[in-house]
Amino acid sequence: MFDIKWIRENAEAFDRGLKNRGMDPASAQAIALDDERRAILGKLQDAQARRNAASKEIGKAKAQKDEDTAQALMAEVADLKGVISTGEDDERRVDQTIETLLAALPNTPLDDVPVGADENDNALVRTVGEPPKFDFAPKEHFELGEALGLMDFETASKISGARFVVLKGALARLERALGQFMLDVHTTENGYTEVNPPLLVRDQAAYGTANLPKFAEDLFQTKEGFWLIPTAEISLTNLVRESILDESDLPKRFTACTPCFRSEAGSAGRDVRGMIRQHQFAKVEMVSITTADKGIAEHERMTAAAEDILTRLGLAFRTMLLCTGDMGFASQKTYDIEVWLPGQDAYREISSCSVCGEFQSRRMSARYRPSEGKGVHHLTTLNGSGLAVGRTLIAVLENYQQADGSIVIPEVLRPYMGGLEQIEAPAT
Repeated sequence: MFDIKWIRENAEAFDRGLKNRGMDPASAQAIALDDERRAILGKLQDAQARRNAASKEIGKAKAQKDEDTAQALMAEVADLKGVISTGEDDERRVDQTIETLLAALPNTPLDDVPVGADENDNALVRTVGEPPKFDFAPKEHFELGEALGLMDFETASKISGARFVVLKGALARLERALGQFMLDVHTTENGYTEVNPPLLVRDQAAYGTANLPKFAEDLFQTKEGFWLIPTAEISLTNLVRESILDESDLPKRFTACTPCFRSEAGSAGRDVRGMIRQHQFAKVEMVSITTADKGIAEHERMTAAAEDILTRLGLAFRTMLLCTGDMGFASQKTYDIEVWLPGQDAYREISSCSVCGEFQSRRMSARYRPSEGKGVHHLTTLNGSGLAVGRTLIAVLENYQQADGSIVIPEVLRPYMGGLEQIEAPAT
């Protein structure tokens, strides 16, 4: 959400940011609405001031027994009440129009974000690790999982339909181990506080992170009106909603491993096989709350924390700086981390780390009081996957597969697997 005052003062930069996003300019429309609102407020203030003055004059007229003047003033006050009521309705109408307009506009990208249309215009930042070489044709994760008898899409389909999976035995434990490993690293080494947040949220929480209204069709909603979280970002970021923090208490860093739910609207035909694109999946989320001057450094720190998980797992990856046409709605700047999947012979996204500036905190009314100076300022929010657990499971299966279909357990996960070193292929 944008500050209308900022738009008035930075109209050119605002429109340039929208243009880089592939959108039409909107400053003139926003400013015209704000002008209308200001005119309404001016008339309201004049009417309220006159009503207050006339009310006092009524008392004086009655004290002087000037009934004609008193009656005329009372009639004027009655008319002014109607004017004020109409003015207040007009103010609410324009306020709602402004909010609807601003709520539909994406965040403006930072200056170092490449301008582009889609993923083909993203910029490579770094490549880490070498993809493994096999002396056999590597299989995709669903081939491996099904052959092990531990990944069951058919039964999941009977229970819930497409884009669900049942994991069993060692694979179920491996997914749990990955989530625990990520949480342990983030909480003991990266300064994040573990949170067990609600999975069902109200409209205003989803609105606060900009998931609503634009992405309603991507979410699942209960008949009671709650939204199932598509990511713990919603719950974790809203921990500071409607609050004023002290700068000395910043940064706040939260992490959670939760189930996530996405309708995958518009993804028909994409990643139909396997676990890449599911309606329900586990993800470790990181959220940071800080000040504007610390946002960029915090973004680099968060991205490094996500990359470190992949490095410890011995997985090759690359980090991409997303272009303006591929970055998320609320983001000012986004790094996508893509892990190498031998079965697909391709890099696939496993984490997305974004700095959002004040875009979300304005929607949540989340502010801080600076250590020096007066007033309060809106917080800067960041979010990132640390990592998508299901996709990390996929990466482990494909990168650590053996010719016989067995899976070697990465060393860092073995303590979480009761010392198990390998998931054995079933005897033939």
